[in-house]
Amino acid sequence: MSKHVPDPTPATLLPSVGDIVDDTTGLLRADGELTPGQGTITTTLALSLGFLSFMGVLAFLFPQYLTTPELRKAYNVDWCRALLFGGLLVSGTLSLFNIVFNRRRNVNIIAFAFVLVTIALGGSTVPVGDFPDHTPYLGMDWLVLDLLGSTTVFVILEKLFPLYKNQPIFRKEWQTDLVHFGVNHLLVGLMLLIVNFVIHRAQLIVVGEEGLQQFIGNIPFLPQLLLCLLVADLAEYAVHRAYHEVPWLWRIHSVHHSVETLDWLAGSRLHMVEILVTRIAVLTPLFLLGFDKSVVDMYIVIVGFQAVFNHANVHLPWGPLKYLIVTPDFHHWHHSSEKVAIDKNYAAHFAFIDYFFGTAVKTDRQFPEKYGVVGSRIPDGYLKQQVYPFAKK
Repeated sequence: MSKHVPDPTPATLLPSVGDIVDDTTGLLRADGELTPGQGTITTTLALSLGFLSFMGVLAFLFPQYLTTPELRKAYNVDWCRALLFGGLLVSGTLSLFNIVFNRRRNVNIIAFAFVLVTIALGGSTVPVGDFPDHTPYLGMDWLVLDLLGSTTVFVILEKLFPLYKNQPIFRKEWQTDLVHFGVNHLLVGLMLLIVNFVIHRAQLIVVGEEGLQQFIGNIPFLPQLLLCLLVADLAEYAVHRAYHEVPWLWRIHSVHHSVETLDWLAGSRLHMVEILVTRIAVLTPLFLLGFDKSVVDMYIVIVGFQAVFNHANVHLPWGPLKYLIVTPDFHHWHHSSEKVAIDKNYAAHFAFIDYFFGTAVKTDRQFPEKYGVVGSRIPDGYLKQQVYPFAKK
C-alpha cells in the first residue's frame, strides 16, 4: 500500500504510545496494492478481525441497544459464538506472529489488544441475559455480519472476474466509503423508524385500494416478486432521474457520483437525505399496493445484493441478459463522467426500463474510462460530504 511508513522500532524495545498510534493511523490512511512479504496482508486481517470481534462481544453484552430486533429472532447463538471464536483465534494468531517476528509490530499490538480486551469482556463465551425489547438501537450486529460477508464474497468475485484487473482492493478514498458503510448500518434503526413513520401516514390517507391489494395479494410468490421488482424499479427510475434533472436534488445525489473508482464498497457512498428519500419513494407504493410481506422481504434482499454487486469491479459474460437486467457493466456506465454516459442508465433492476424510456447508454465501447462528477469537486470525508449539498456555492 502507498504512504507506507516502515516500522523503525527494534523488536527488543517497547514502542511508545505515539509510535503505535502513528503506525496504525498510517496504515489506515494508506491505499494501493498489498505487497506480500511485508506483513501488511496479515496485519490488515488481524486488525480487522480484532476490531470486529470487539464489536461482536459488545453486541453480546448490550443486545437491546446494539443489535437489530429483526435479526435477533433469526440468530443461531451457537453459530455467532463460533464466528466470534474464529475471529479471535485468527486475529490473535496472526497479530502475535507478527509481533514476535517484528512485522508491522506496532499495528499488531493494537490488533492483539483488541483480542485481549474482547476475551476479558467474555469472548465467545460471554453470557446473554434477559433484556428489554423495543429500545433505541444501533445496528452493530448488522454492520459486523454484512461487512464480513460482503468483504469475503465481493473481494473474491472482484479478484476472480475483474472489470479492471489492476485495481487494488484498497483503492483511493476507500476510507471514506467504509465510514459511509458503517454509519448507514449503525443508523439502520433510525432510518427504518423514519421510513415506517412516513409510510404509515401514507397508508392512512389512501383509501379505496382494498380490491387492488387483494388482487396483488392473491398472485403466487414468484410472479408477485417479479411484479414487486418492476414496481420498485419504476419508482426507483423516477426518483433517480429526478436526482439528475432537478438541480437541488442533484447536489445531494452528486455525493454518490463523486466516487472515481468503483468497487463493491463504492455503492455505500450516499447522502443520508438520499437514503431516506429513495427508500420512502420506493417502499411506499409497495406497501400501498399490498405486496405480501414475504415478497417485500425478498425484494429487500435482492435490492441489497444488487446495490453492492452493480458497483463492484466485476465483469461477467452476460450475453442477451444485459438488455434485461442491470449488471455491473450497465451501472458502471451510469457513474461514468464521459459525455455519452451523462444522465443515462437509471434503472436499478431491469435494464429494459432505460431502453424503453430512451435513457440507455448508446456506445460500442464495453467499459467506461472515467468516473466521477463533471465540473464539481466533492470534498473527501463523510461529514464534509453530508454538509456539501447545503453549503454555499
